[in-house]
Amino acid sequence: MMLAGPPQMAEIKPQKYKDDRPFSYFVKFHERARADKQGGWVYNLARVILTLPTVLIFRTRAIGTENVPDSGPVLLAPNHFSQMDHFFCAVYLRRKVRYMAKSQLFGPPVITFIIHRGGAYPVRRGHADEEAFRTSFAILDQGHPLLVYAEGGRSRSRSLGTPRRGIGRIALESGVPVVPVAIHGSERVRKWRKLRFPKVTIQYGEPISFPAQAKPSREQQIEASQEIFDRVRAMYMALEENGRSGVIRSLRGGLPSPAPGETSPRA
Repeated sequence: MMLAGPPQMAEIKPQKYKDDRPFSYFVKFHERARADKQGGWVYNLARVILTLPTVLIFRTRAIGTENVPDSGPVLLAPNHFSQMDHFFCAVYLRRKVRYMAKSQLFGPPVITFIIHRGGAYPVRRGHADEEAFRTSFAILDQGHPLLVYAEGGRSRSRSLGTPRRGIGRIALESGVPVVPVAIHGSERVRKWRKLRFPKVTIQYGEPISFPAQAKPSREQQIEASQEIFDRVRAMYMALEENGRSGVIRSLRGGLPSPAPGETSPRA
């Protein structure tokens, strides 16, 4: 009798890590994003269409939304498993969230129209894209919430990846509050094709503040990124080990979220 092997993840197409299209192709997207012409009716329509199925099918719930400021610039720094993560992160927030997306998504006319008019701007994969940073700072200067994935791209496994220094650079050069965000359960979203829908939880941590620095060193950027992602990892592991209800019980009791391995709130 043959023994069944470990469960396999749904097949994911290999990532293309370099976009060979010229910089000039993406100029129009950055100009529009900096002109504050995103997040309009397309964003509102997507929210109307997707909120109900997201909440009902994926049983999405949010913890700690009060940690996201009601106004002013803020940098949201989530982990990343699924193409749905940006919507999971924004669905329980009343503010319109802008976000950095990989440049390969900008191409097919319909998809490009939806994601760009819905709040996204490109980062050119495989290149040192200073324009993406300029757009990030412009959006924050306008007072918007900005979502940048701490890992830089989707994790191709069911494990958290390694933070990239880009999130640290934006945090240090802007000096805006940074809200670490743990998205738990989205690594199984692709199983919807087999009619298996995971329960997704989004937890927003307490904001982190860094003194603004005009030209932080590479080491400072890496250190800031690691500090942010350490918060993300701690929340994610608490959700993994103790579940949504265990984390909520801890917070309602005025205690920190249970550490991984603990089944009850810490005294």
